[in-house]
Amino acid sequence: MKIYTKTGDKGTTALFGGTRVPKHHIRIESYGTVDELNAHIGLLKDQQIDQHYKDVLIHIQDRLFTVGAVLATDPDKAILKSGKDRLNIPKISNENIELLESEMDAMNDSLPPMTNFILPGGHQTVSFCHIARCVCRRAERLATALNDLEPVEPNTLMYLNRLSDYLFVLARKLSSDLKADEIKWLPEKY
Repeated sequence: MKIYTKTGDKGTTALFGGTRVPKHHIRIESYGTVDELNAHIGLLKDQQIDQHYKDVLIHIQDRLFTVGAVLATDPDKAILKSGKDRLNIPKISNENIELLESEMDAMNDSLPPMTNFILPGGHQTVSFCHIARCVCRRAERLATALNDLEPVEPNTLMYLNRLSDYLFVLARKLSSDLKADEIKWLPEKY
């Protein structure tokens, strides 16, 4: 398979289903940001963290490929004339969302309660996690903006929302595991 096709040389790209759109289209921005998020999660997964978190992050990366595929598909061409789903892959399920929730609950059980906002940082690995969280929030903003124009599967939107929460809790858990300082944000008083 050749990597370069030259079909995008004039600033357009094809969605899954064949529809051509400008490369700056909100749909392209949405799944491009999910791809960026997936790369950041790969970087986080490559750090010296507990194998359980690595396994969960690999699962998340798999699910993000699904999110990207859903976002890369023209909704008008998502269903083939035969009635079959063009993607022919499992969509984001309630179980995928519930996995993130149960992982957050388990991590939160071992963490002190949050009483303030926390400044990102304290350890390079924790910072990578916060960057992934911020990129996830951007992906969610773009996907919800796309949803205002063309429907996006509700579980796809819920997954991105829950994933950013998961990455926040994971950052706190990694801070604890790595014995990094968790710096509370205390607004300056004037």
